[in-house]
Amino acid sequence: MNQIIPVKSKKELAAFIDFPHELYKNDPNYVPELFIAQKDLLTTHPFHKHSALQPFLAYKDGKIVGRIAAIVNNNHNKFNNSNDGFFGFFDVVNDIGVAKQLFDTAIAWVKEKGANKLVGPANPSTNETCGLLVKGFDSPPVVMMTYNPPYYVEILEKLGFTKQVDLFAYSWKGQQYNDKSLQLLEKLQQRLTRNNIIIRKINLKKFKDEAAALREVYNTAWDKNLGFFPMTNEEFDYTAKDLKLILDQDFCFLAEQEGKIVGFGVAIPDINSILRTIKKGRLLPTGIFKLLFNKSKVRGIRIMLLGVIDGYRKMGIEACLYGNIIKEYRRKNLDYAEASWTLENNDMVNRAIEAIGGDQYKTYRIYEKQI
Repeated sequence: MNQIIPVKSKKELAAFIDFPHELYKNDPNYVPELFIAQKDLLTTHPFHKHSALQPFLAYKDGKIVGRIAAIVNNNHNKFNNSNDGFFGFFDVVNDIGVAKQLFDTAIAWVKEKGANKLVGPANPSTNETCGLLVKGFDSPPVVMMTYNPPYYVEILEKLGFTKQVDLFAYSWKGQQYNDKSLQLLEKLQQRLTRNNIIIRKINLKKFKDEAAALREVYNTAWDKNLGFFPMTNEEFDYTAKDLKLILDQDFCFLAEQEGKIVGFGVAIPDINSILRTIKKGRLLPTGIFKLLFNKSKVRGIRIMLLGVIDGYRKMGIEACLYGNIIKEYRRKNLDYAEASWTLENNDMVNRAIEAIGGDQYKTYRIYEKQI
């Protein structure tokens, strides 16, 4: 008999975080999440100051066979004038009966709080990792992207979930990219200079001030994206502090007009190539050394954020931000890059990525179900 329990104790929380290690132990593409980061995300992250999250575990014959978190994101609902409930941190054995019990439990929890739809996966929101992998199962995920086995797609669709939107990831291998953007870079930057717009690298010595300016851009440049809601100051600072630990200044560019930041592009080292070697995501006792000593050996990047505020788009700023990142990628002679994620209907960005040789090699899907 299957049993679904709400996670309440520290021991249950640890079991919730650790379940994927057992589930994916024979999958060569699996990358364990850092335990400490997952624990913070589920308990102390600033998200919990405005919203609610309840993890659940599924047991069968005394053994954990699945997990899910039911989520009510009050800031999302307020910003989008909706009554959505979300699910996240979803993992399950290949058993539709267990999956149905997990989803029924999550649905009951969010309905109690007034939700009329279940959306996801979001872990716990679109400002963190989100989306179910539906295409591109033959390679591991890059940093801060999700991964799951193919059978999840069949399970969700059999349980009545339908596509809300697809998210695209683009890939470049080695030096196989169209360097047209590099050839145009100098001319485009000269044109921007005539409008007093410069492209520069982030100043890590003034990181706090830079991050505050980037927060304003993030909360305005992305505001028309499906599922978006603004980060609180505390949420953005929390994320920025985490990113600073792995940030490479050479891959973080800002567009600035007379002291005002109007756009930015950020690529981060794909530390998943190291995290794959850290057993059960535990930094102690030896994982921290693997992370610190191997950072310089990372051979790929993820172009993670690129946005320009309204009024400054279609001026060539986006191309210059991409161009500068590609220029650094070439200078460092890296092996691969991923640009992710973009909305399937963001034609302007998707065309720009495809124009410089990006291969749309992975697709992630946000699902929804009326409840």
